[in-house]
Amino acid sequence: MERIVIVGASAAGIVAAETLRREGFPGVITMIGEETSPPYDRPPLSKQILSSDWDADRLLLRTPEQFAGLDLDLHLSTRATALDTQNRVVRTAAGPALGYDALIIATGVRPRKLPGHPAHVLRTVDDALRLRERLIPGCRLVVVGAGFLGAEATAVARSLGCEVTLLEPAPVPLAHAVSEPIGRILSEAHREHGVDLRTGVSVAAVTAQGVTLSDGTTIEADEVLVAIGSHPNTEWLQGSGLTLTDGILCDQYCAAIPAALTDPASPAAASPAGGVVDLAVYAAGDVARWYNPLFGVTMRIEHRTNAAEQGMAAARNLLHPGAGKPFTPVPYFWSDQYDMKIHAYGYLRDHDQVEIVDGSLADRRFLAVYRKNDRLVGALAVGMPPKALRPWRQHIASAATWTDAVPMSVSPGASTSVPVSGSPTASSGPPVSPVDTLVKESS
Repeated sequence: MERIVIVGASAAGIVAAETLRREGFPGVITMIGEETSPPYDRPPLSKQILSSDWDADRLLLRTPEQFAGLDLDLHLSTRATALDTQNRVVRTAAGPALGYDALIIATGVRPRKLPGHPAHVLRTVDDALRLRERLIPGCRLVVVGAGFLGAEATAVARSLGCEVTLLEPAPVPLAHAVSEPIGRILSEAHREHGVDLRTGVSVAAVTAQGVTLSDGTTIEADEVLVAIGSHPNTEWLQGSGLTLTDGILCDQYCAAIPAALTDPASPAAASPAGGVVDLAVYAAGDVARWYNPLFGVTMRIEHRTNAAEQGMAAARNLLHPGAGKPFTPVPYFWSDQYDMKIHAYGYLRDHDQVEIVDGSLADRRFLAVYRKNDRLVGALAVGMPPKALRPWRQHIASAATWTDAVPMSVSPGASTSVPVSGSPTASSGPPVSPVDTLVKESS
């Protein structure tokens, strides 16, 4: 193996390159990036950059000296256009085809857009800087999408004195991710800070004057931010022989699955050495959908920490297929909204049950845990110290059952009862039992 190509100058890409060098790879590492900048951090875009707390140069993930030390064959401002796995060649829009002995794809995602007039999105540093220039006191901003990205941008805009209307098609923002009761609690923070939050509404188009809803209603705005999710950047891989299913489908070693196979958990998908036979293609970061044996499902995670961890795992498994190790992380994400610090471990989506084990929903200071089947699969904290979550991460990482993990860990001071339906209410009086705090939800 003499040449490894990394497509994507991202968090996943830079960590993959560092890992290859750290593991002793002496050959050529070619990195292709569509943006003009070397790899930089994206989470601060909707926080520190948008609020002007940081300058853009603080985003760089490595110093120029560290970056130069990797001795990369670097191709920035270069877009990959096609992949020929048979001849092991990456084609680009800017120059000759690049051959490889092994390939790591870390092309990430791009924002979904709405029809009509161009609107702001938040994916690149240029996106954030353009929006930052427009967020002056009194600016009327419409944010479409009340997920974590939209919620963070809303909080920053309010702190800058903007008038914000936040639009969400779901009845309760974030309910699919954190549960309906917790979604309601997080939503109330927006209203308390003067946000005009409207749920159950759908935006038909962006106009020069604002947005038009599906019922014909017009909401006037000076600026519109669309934060309605993303598309994995896989169009250039059509016809490559990879399985493209909401991302690049990979096995548990982060090796891409051939198009002839669709089950990454099948023994036929992976070679005995670990990794798919002959393709020599791995994926990492937001674009990768891989089989995580810890949870027994395929998942695609758009979290900063996952990108770095997966870049490292993909590089190691590429170099050492005979000693391949499954990539079995406990996903982690965080969010800053107003004075709320939100942290979560695990895979919270499609949970069957959520229980408050410490704190109070009404005070917006609590710790919640999540069950899927008989497993503890997630934990989320709002306004709690990070150390409060660490034992729960260990339970999740060890595949602890719900009955083993939860009763032993419920804080005797927990005093919040979450009803099965209706608005969350705080109970008073004696501590509640685990049974009292159960919330059953359809998955």
